[in-house]
Amino acid sequence: MLIFSIWLFTVVASTYLFKKVSGSLSPVRPNMITIIYYYSFLISSYIGGLLIALGIDDYYMIKRMDHEEYRIIGFILLTILMILFPLTQLVVGRMFGFNSEKEFDRYLHEPVRTSVDKNRRLFRLAFGALTAISVLAVAYTMLKTSTVPLYELLKGNTSELAKMRIDASRGISGIDVYIRNIFAIALTPVLSIIAFIYTTQSKALYWKIVFFLLFMSSLVITTYDLAKSPIFFYVIMLLLAGVFTQTLKLNWKKISAFVISGTVLLVIMYIAIQGVTEVESFLSYNSGPIGRIILAQISPFFLHLDTYSHSIAFLEMKGLPSFIAGIFDVEQVRSARMVMENVFPENVDKGTGGVLNTIFIGEAFGSFGYVGVIVCIIYVAAVIQLLYIAFLRLPKTPVVIALTVYFTINIPRTLVGGAADFFFNPIWIMMTVVLAGLFIVEQYFHVIWTFLMSKVKRKKVKA
Repeated sequence: MLIFSIWLFTVVASTYLFKKVSGSLSPVRPNMITIIYYYSFLISSYIGGLLIALGIDDYYMIKRMDHEEYRIIGFILLTILMILFPLTQLVVGRMFGFNSEKEFDRYLHEPVRTSVDKNRRLFRLAFGALTAISVLAVAYTMLKTSTVPLYELLKGNTSELAKMRIDASRGISGIDVYIRNIFAIALTPVLSIIAFIYTTQSKALYWKIVFFLLFMSSLVITTYDLAKSPIFFYVIMLLLAGVFTQTLKLNWKKISAFVISGTVLLVIMYIAIQGVTEVESFLSYNSGPIGRIILAQISPFFLHLDTYSHSIAFLEMKGLPSFIAGIFDVEQVRSARMVMENVFPENVDKGTGGVLNTIFIGEAFGSFGYVGVIVCIIYVAAVIQLLYIAFLRLPKTPVVIALTVYFTINIPRTLVGGAADFFFNPIWIMMTVVLAGLFIVEQYFHVIWTFLMSKVKRKKVKA
């Protein structure tokens, strides 16, 4: 009863703090902080954390845990996360004079600024070049993937789908990884968001054609390895773009329709991909889709605590991004992979064991223990709040909206994937640089060009 009382009090307090931070926790007015709270923390982490702390999870991962005391220790750390994270964001917001409710409301109602007339032709040319690169990157990824799980499923070959999915994600190496991860997986959906916004704003045939190409390519790259979450997150990206541009007005009726449609699609994917047909599996809280949502993501956190406290030494600098680890002359090691090898070695031997990703403080603990958890909570919360403030205050153009949508979806996903990406993430940096260049072409190229030409003319006159 004490554990549940603490959980309930924490949920109430955390909800209040997150609402102060975000400006709105209403699902009909979604934003980055809203998704972090509902998806990354409450649903994916804290509900399952309660079940594990109470000892009623009956989940296969937790059964591999050797020391039961980490049920309570893990719950306490999650409770600290639920309070300290939004509290840090609130302090950062106050430091920058951020009024979340007013600024988010202003952002939603601010009109979209499309490309300046003088830049329009050049912007379309640059965007067309990036579109060609992305579509070719998707095709290249398909060619370099020895066995495409989606294609095998459509052919009816379902005997080794689990192994094929691991091979599809880990079977590409070298420069091919960067082509796939940056230009195919990351850039293609974001470009489709830009094209979608321009299609809704201008109705031009050019944008309709480009959006169709990018939309189809995005569907391919988000489903080819049969991972279930990417396609859902891509659809949410489109919905967010509609909300931010006021093309889509959400209400509870529409949200209910989206939830029902998503549930039906998820059930179909579980039946087709994993062969789950028993009704009990879909209704049980610790198996099927429900177990995947509330327990599969948080259980590895408890395994991290158990593993790095007794079986594996803290990774320290090896747990940092490869760029930073290289400075200290050590090779990066992902804690989630180490935990998989320690807890499920038989799956690794069979080729079906990948990584045991979990809430980001799991990786922080694997690197630096309890101190790492507290420091990482404060650091990550501050970084996210600064990004949230920046996105609400930047000019509201299709390119900036697409970048905002990208981080609005990818930050919550990364929070349940690890901590290292918040210290150095080459994909995020590359995406920001590419879209910053597009933004300049979209809005300010003629100003920069005029300034440069005037400087050239002045030099000629002096000569």
